[in-house]
Amino acid sequence: MNSLFKALNDETRRQIVELLKDKDMNAGEIAEQFNISKPSISHHLDILKRADLITSEKKGQYVQYSLNTSILEDLIGWILTLKK
Repeated sequence: MNSLFKALNDETRRQIVELLKDKDMNAGEIAEQFNISKPSISHHLDILKRADLITSEKKGQYVQYSLNTSILEDLIGWILTLKK
């Protein structure tokens, strides 16, 4: 769960999660939404993948990224157990 919190601790990664909430996107489409380099976007995507927040699937010459909602459901469930 530490990797999950680390991934969500960055504003850019939270914005990527927000983008993927609406639709699946490839790295180029994601990069168009930011004023940072494509290698930086790839780094953020890698951290999100390692935290299982997103999944990737090769589609032709592109890699399509999707939000993994099950990990978010697990996180919400855990947070709710903390409430008395």
